[in-house]
Amino acid sequence: MLDIDGEVKTLVEKIKELGAPDQADHGRIKVKYGILFRETSDLFEALAGTMRAAKRKKLVTFDGELLLQGVHDNVDVVLLEAC
Repeated sequence: MLDIDGEVKTLVEKIKELGAPDQADHGRIKVKYGILFRETSDLFEALAGTMRAAKRKKLVTFDGELLLQGVHDNVDVVLLEAC
């Protein structure tokens, strides 16, 4: 059984660890999807699903509905201030 809340919490921690504050975006922590994917590929059964769950909870934001490795490697994943 998947623990979505646990996976979302782990995702948030990984974004904090891998990302960096962007002063142009009010200091929000950002990380490129490609980096996040490479560094977490062994942690998540389905990173795309975890990302969508985190976005629905308004913990992260990114352009589009679904991010795919390769195609979206340069898309910023932004940790929202509520985290």
